[in-house]
Amino acid sequence: MKDEKDKDKGGDEIEFVPEQPSRTEGEGHAPVPEKKEPEEKAGEAAKHLKEKLKKKEAELKHLKKELDELKDAHLRRLADMENLRKRFEREKAEFQQYALSGLLLELLDIGDNFERALQSGPAETDGKTFREGVELIFRMFQSLLARHGVRPIVLESRAFDPKFHHAMTVAESDQVREPTVEAELQKGYLLHDRLLRPTLVKVLVPKKG
Repeated sequence: MKDEKDKDKGGDEIEFVPEQPSRTEGEGHAPVPEKKEPEEKAGEAAKHLKEKLKKKEAELKHLKKELDELKDAHLRRLADMENLRKRFEREKAEFQQYALSGLLLELLDIGDNFERALQSGPAETDGKTFREGVELIFRMFQSLLARHGVRPIVLESRAFDPKFHHAMTVAESDQVREPTVEAELQKGYLLHDRLLRPTLVKVLVPKKG
């Protein structure tokens, strides 16, 4: 019976749990951050956004200034190029117009001598003096051409060369085996190493058949 009573008592017992002391700041736990109000957070975000916008505006202003400077420099270069082109065209036109001034002056000297020869006329019945004067003028003319790089094409062989010869007439002949120059009708000239005027020639070609 005693045991049953003890059991009954034990069922009614209340276990005592001692109260834990509250922890204070600085005893091993970080302080709880203070919560900010939504209005305060929104204000900080707006302030941050304004700073970013202000920075972007400054960058855009700087880029616009650089773009304007590049545009001005490009326009100046275009203007300089246009002025240079016009100047080049003007100088080119003047050069083409007056490039032959020196040559023409020398030709005028030769023309003066021709005029004197024609005015004087043959001094002798055989015209020897007149011929000598004309020959002198012709030598002056050849000397003038040589000084400017003009030289006659010499027919070193009778073989027809289309690079330097222009056939005015063509005749067949059983005396030739390849196109051959029979006669020079007009002298050709070279300007330095370039063809200035081809030699006009009469050509003989082999008979067909």
